[in-house]
Amino acid sequence: VQLGPLYNFVQVHVFSCANTRHEVWAKTDRPPALPLSLSTLFCRRNSFTMKVAAALTAILGSAAAFTPANVPKASSALNAELLKVKEKVPCFGATPLGGEPVFIGENYWDKLTLDWGSEATGTFLRAAELKHGRSAMLAVTGFAFHKLGLTFNNISPHEYLSVTQGIKFADLQAMSPIDAVKQIPAEGLTQIFCFIALVEFFELTHSNGKLAEDERVAPGLQAGGLTGDLGWNPLDITITDRRRLSEIQNGRAAMFAICAWVANEAIPGSFPLPLPW
Repeated sequence: VQLGPLYNFVQVHVFSCANTRHEVWAKTDRPPALPLSLSTLFCRRNSFTMKVAAALTAILGSAAAFTPANVPKASSALNAELLKVKEKVPCFGATPLGGEPVFIGENYWDKLTLDWGSEATGTFLRAAELKHGRSAMLAVTGFAFHKLGLTFNNISPHEYLSVTQGIKFADLQAMSPIDAVKQIPAEGLTQIFCFIALVEFFELTHSNGKLAEDERVAPGLQAGGLTGDLGWNPLDITITDRRRLSEIQNGRAAMFAICAWVANEAIPGSFPLPLPW
């Protein structure tokens, strides 16, 4: 409610009449007789109007006291947060090319950690890369062992992979690695799945190799909680940046290698790529 113009009008009108009456009484020392000045006559004739206007002003003024003040919009804080310039999130594991470390895919990394996510997003992405790299290194090792003949029928005292299914290790060795994986019975695949689930559950519930009993939310479910560090170091090896970089680079190479080997097995002649020369 805009009360400024009405309040100013009533204030000027009332004080104008009061000043006129004061001047008349000061000169005559008695009540002024009619007719008086035009302004005094106007005040007397409109005394009822003034009373109504004064009462209206009081009512509107009291109502204005309960009018809520201007509250800053909640969107202003959100806009300030969106316009805030975020610091660049560094990524460990740049590839040294030509003597200087080169970060391949830096533009996408910045989008994932600055525009679409945060530093905790970068921590999760690094953990995901470590896990994929470790899985790929195990796959490359198993694939190479199968191709080199270092299979369980030659190094294990057991003859059967599954007695109930009648699957022998020698039968798997005669197949390609992909066909051998397809012959693993459902019970064997279930055991592999349960082992991987135990490793994942361990990482979700442990921090620095210890069970987080005092946490209300599992460390792995918190922002930046998954780091890829399981805290398993039975040989007590000193973890340095050089060792961490070696693990990341070996994992990247293993991911490329296992993709190429599986493609070559599935599509004979697809690797190596034919070159024009």
